[in-house]
Amino acid sequence: MKKLFLSAILGGLTLTSCSSDDDVSPENPKLEVPETYTFERDANSSVSYSGQTTRLQMTSEILAKFTDFENGSETLLLDMFVNENAPFENASLNESSKSIKSKVAASKLYFSANTVESAEIKGDFDSYISEQFTAVKANKEVLADTGKAGQIAQGTKVRYVNEKGLEMNQAFAKGLIGGLLADQILNNYLSREVLDEGDNRANNDAGMLEEGKNYTTMEHKWDEAYGYLYGDPSIPQQDPNSVLNESDDALLFKYMGSVNDDSDFEGIAEETFEAFKTGRAAIVAGDYQARDAQVKIIRENISKIIAVKTVYYLQAGKEQMAEGQTGAAFHSLSEAYGFIYSLRFTHNPETGAPYISADNVENYLGQLMSGDGFWEVTPETLDTISEEVAAAFDFTVAEA
Repeated sequence: MKKLFLSAILGGLTLTSCSSDDDVSPENPKLEVPETYTFERDANSSVSYSGQTTRLQMTSEILAKFTDFENGSETLLLDMFVNENAPFENASLNESSKSIKSKVAASKLYFSANTVESAEIKGDFDSYISEQFTAVKANKEVLADTGKAGQIAQGTKVRYVNEKGLEMNQAFAKGLIGGLLADQILNNYLSREVLDEGDNRANNDAGMLEEGKNYTTMEHKWDEAYGYLYGDPSIPQQDPNSVLNESDDALLFKYMGSVNDDSDFEGIAEETFEAFKTGRAAIVAGDYQARDAQVKIIRENISKIIAVKTVYYLQAGKEQMAEGQTGAAFHSLSEAYGFIYSLRFTHNPETGAPYISADNVENYLGQLMSGDGFWEVTPETLDTISEEVAAAFDFTVAEA
């Protein structure tokens, strides 16, 4: 907790965080930070992130079908991933021009000049779908065993794993937390390359709105970042933390809540929300130094959420294996696999690069999948990965 508030102090030297509509930063009298994420122009909201909400809704439908072998299929889920052939039950999603796949590994910072890796990452998500509905589905009535895909019990629940014990739906879902959400928030919409692109600063200073809209381009880019975290329809736009741990979100917002519940990281949800509000207010005031200070906080916090859950699930899997709870252990390790995958998309503000390099991510995943995968992974391997990840983010394995 001390680390979180220290970063808030360091990141917010240019402003004072405010708690009501009447509070104004003494450093910049134009900087008014509202109590909730409420920004208006001419008495109408200037906040819009409908595209992010659409992609989160698409993801929810995909995840619901991932283990539905009766109604789901490889073709259906691949169509849902790219939004082709009207695959969604929610008809409004079929009418949208948006898709999930187009925004995976698509940030301006990390992938605009790295299209080969971007294509490979998109291909990984395709492969999770394909393997689920080929190898795993073919063995859905068979008990999984070493080197054999099938079903495995976790208490009264039935999980479906590949021959190495990996649940493809968990790799897909947790991988999207990094590959879609974190990458778009940290490395795209909150980057100077996007916020300040072209004449965005001059237009923002002049109050020049996008045609037919009630926002400047810079305001909208910030809101789109906000939408990837808070855009699930079950989350109130203005006061998202009022439903922390109670929303229907299955991605980043959900896990921010669980990390916030850990006393070692208590306050991370409120600090992140304050940074989003303050940064948006700074854009309205034309205070770009204050805006960039909040970007730093958001990048640190969202990256840390991914790292904390990585270590948490690695350690949970280790303990469950020691207790002979194979199904529970494989489920935890599958979640860890997805979160490790997501580490590649974190953003260290001090270096401008991921906290964990792509090569190290591949190395960790390779260690988990070596030989017969989870069937033979050792506690020592899980501890080593945990310690290295925790050290990179300046927390301890025990804290996670």
